[in-house]
Amino acid sequence: MSDTNSLDALIQALRRLPGVGMKSAQRIAFHLLQHDRPAAQQLSQALAQACAQVRHCQRCYTFTEGEVCATCMDATRDASRLCVVETPADQAAMERTAAFRGLYFVLMGRLSPLDGVGPRDIGVQKLLERAGDGVVQEVILATSFTAEGEATAHAIAEALRRRGMHVTRLARGVPVGSELEYVDLGTIAHALADRR
Repeated sequence: MSDTNSLDALIQALRRLPGVGMKSAQRIAFHLLQHDRPAAQQLSQALAQACAQVRHCQRCYTFTEGEVCATCMDATRDASRLCVVETPADQAAMERTAAFRGLYFVLMGRLSPLDGVGPRDIGVQKLLERAGDGVVQEVILATSFTAEGEATAHAIAEALRRRGMHVTRLARGVPVGSELEYVDLGTIAHALADRR
């Protein structure tokens, strides 16, 4: 019987990725080892380099290779508006819209009492300090519209309002290009309540 400890370790490592189960992990491992070893080497090197060089921005906590990210250092951005997102992926999505020219604060998670994730775990105190710097005039809460995202937005909004901050929340409603009959009832209800 052949020794497959390295292969098993690779499959187990791939299974840790979101959305990758056992079969997908095996398929990826077998493909890389059988058909594309140069890609496997490139992936290994890129991952090692990213782990060694990427850290959190000192101001907004997104990923960067410097002490402060390029967005925070951009003097053309509106420092009076601070958008709060859950993850660097959410920040990237906001940036792709090209509709927001303010600055960000990345929570690196969301409140989840069932999973033991509280305000200290996502840096709420750091957010309150950042928002209270005397420059920020509006905090835009752009957390997800899941139960945890809503709870996170509510807790942060309450803490900021107690400090006299102007807080807004992303609007929610019917997606552009959708047909009403196919939109879920919760989305329609929120769109009706938040109509303008």
